[in-house]
Amino acid sequence: MDLQKPPVAEPPVSPAGRTSGQAPEGCLVVAIRLPVRVVVLVLVVPVRMVWDGLAVTGRFLRGTVLRPLGRALAWLGKALFVWPLIGLWRFVVVPAATALAWLGKVLVVTPVVWLHRYLLTPLGHVLAWLVRGVGAGLAWGYARVLTPVGHALLRLLKGIGAVVAAVGVGVYGVGAWLVRYLVVVPARWVHRWLLAPVGRAVAWCARGAWRLLELLVGGIGFVLYWVARIVLVLPALALWRWVLVPVGRFLAVVAREVGDALGHAWRIAGRISLAVGRFLGTLLRWTLVEPVRWVYRTVFTPVGHVVRDAVLRPAARAARSVGRASRQALAAAWETARQTRAEVRRMLFGESVRRESVARREPSAGEARTLGSSTTALTKD
Repeated sequence: MDLQKPPVAEPPVSPAGRTSGQAPEGCLVVAIRLPVRVVVLVLVVPVRMVWDGLAVTGRFLRGTVLRPLGRALAWLGKALFVWPLIGLWRFVVVPAATALAWLGKVLVVTPVVWLHRYLLTPLGHVLAWLVRGVGAGLAWGYARVLTPVGHALLRLLKGIGAVVAAVGVGVYGVGAWLVRYLVVVPARWVHRWLLAPVGRAVAWCARGAWRLLELLVGGIGFVLYWVARIVLVLPALALWRWVLVPVGRFLAVVAREVGDALGHAWRIAGRISLAVGRFLGTLLRWTLVEPVRWVYRTVFTPVGHVVRDAVLRPAARAARSVGRASRQALAAAWETARQTRAEVRRMLFGESVRRESVARREPSAGEARTLGSSTTALTKD
């Protein structure tokens, strides 16, 4: 089993710079490409060199000027704003807020709690008891007084309604016969023999007028469609097909070639700028850096070593010895002061009473049992 992929064959590249898989190019494209690339290269090289110079200058300024200046400004901003604000918050705002919270608790919360607990709560219980008593009285009156009265009124109204219904049945029979033969029968005859034929005639006339209007509108729309097609659409289509499309394709070819030329010119200008930068760097190195390095290595380094061995190291040893002697003198003075203070305390207050040590049941750290020794009475050495 072959675990390696076979190499992928790259498509062959034509002399014009296009792969063979793309569509063939015309003579117009090849004729435009070379002069456009030459002109663009001449225009782009100075711009690329200026751009590279600005980039190098910007990196140098960022590393040597802007970054230290930013750090200094950040430290200055902390010293002028952040640390004072932190101190103000920690030592002014927080204590003041704590004091205000304590005052609010003492002056507001505690009185309100006391008022609610010892005044409003008992008063509310009393009001609730009164409301429950009034509600019980109203419920008793409703159940014992209003309900029997309502039932009696309901029975009285039912009797009156029955009497009125018996009278109304007779009146309704006579009225229904009169309405049927005086209103319903004449209205039905008028609808069947007068209104219905007139409505059908009006509907037939409306349908005819609507069909005529549709024919007129359709004919006018057909005529306007062909007029607009001949006057507007066909000229616009011819203009698009025979003028705008060829011009657009030509402009697209020109824009594509200009873009490709800009890309190639930018890359070539980058190589030229890199070569010029390397030449200038080498020239600066051999004319300035190497002489300075040689002077530093052959002149300043030996002189520095001599100064370090002859001056700085003896001075450092002397400073260390002086510091050591000063620390010893200070330690001796501190010990003398401590002893003097102890003597003065002893003369004024006497010796301090020392507590007698009490034998503990557990052995001390030094007398603990180990594998090599024993603390029992029989095996102790």
